[in-house]
Amino acid sequence: MKLASALAIVLSALVPTSAIGAAAADATFPNRPVRIVVPYPPGASPNDAAARIVQPKLAEAMRQQVVIDNRAGAGSTIGTDLVVKASPDGYTLLINSTSLTIVPNAYRNLPFDLYKDLAPVTMLSAAPQLVMINSALPVTTLKELIAYAKSRPGQVKFSSGGLGTLPHFAGELVNHMAGLQMVHVPYKGGAPAAAAVISGEVQMFIGTSTGALGNIKAGKLRVIGVSSKQRTPLLPDVPTMEEAGLPGYEIRVWYGIWAPTKTPRPIVQALYKYFRTALDAPETRARFAASDAEIVGSTPEEFTQAFHAELKRWAKFVNDTGLKLE
Repeated sequence: MKLASALAIVLSALVPTSAIGAAAADATFPNRPVRIVVPYPPGASPNDAAARIVQPKLAEAMRQQVVIDNRAGAGSTIGTDLVVKASPDGYTLLINSTSLTIVPNAYRNLPFDLYKDLAPVTMLSAAPQLVMINSALPVTTLKELIAYAKSRPGQVKFSSGGLGTLPHFAGELVNHMAGLQMVHVPYKGGAPAAAAVISGEVQMFIGTSTGALGNIKAGKLRVIGVSSKQRTPLLPDVPTMEEAGLPGYEIRVWYGIWAPTKTPRPIVQALYKYFRTALDAPETRARFAASDAEIVGSTPEEFTQAFHAELKRWAKFVNDTGLKLE
């Protein structure tokens, strides 16, 4: 036997079987359809919209079918649990948003650990939240809304797409920072939460422009603040919360992709590259921009850091404020 061949056999024996399997899987991945689980109803959330924006170019990059699977319920925990328990082979993925970092504060007995049971792949995009109020309300600025709510403790209501969602905590953050007693009213999704403002059932909703822009332009909703550090190009005349009179208020909703935690690192890296390719496509960028979202495309390591930081932020907020989530 030649020396080179003998050396190759010895070296291969020293490489763990799992590493060989991961490398082989990476070389052939993907060789069948990939499923993205959206833990919200179809067409009823920005998460679903983000998944469908990235889907065409992702399928093109992977040269495989990408299936959107809506598994709504229990504040996104049903769909999340499905992914956590899925085979860690890269073929079942989760899309969710900043709201996932609030879930542990709203649901005490989760069947999973968000620090340990999910492998972050990439943050797709991020978007500001808009402070939207009923157009008939006799206020036109954030300062006026704060004064209005302070003079009516417990009477002004704000809506959200459900208990423990980001819009819920966005409203509670206004309460905390401005010293208000606005009452939270949860609805089953962002669309009915925004509709409740239009009808006058509640006075305020903090959410993205997805699905609301038409009503904003038609004058059915009045926007008095943007939650990010910069103004949004879609509504350049609307001030940031900082400019409007609430210094330090900042929230951006982001959308990310996760795989089950034991997914081999080569597969996670391959997934990241496919998503990055899809995000870099001009068509994808244009569609995200139209929904007031900015492409992020962070690496798995960057996304892990951001995800864990956000989990800690909202845990601290609940602890500091004593917010009850029953």
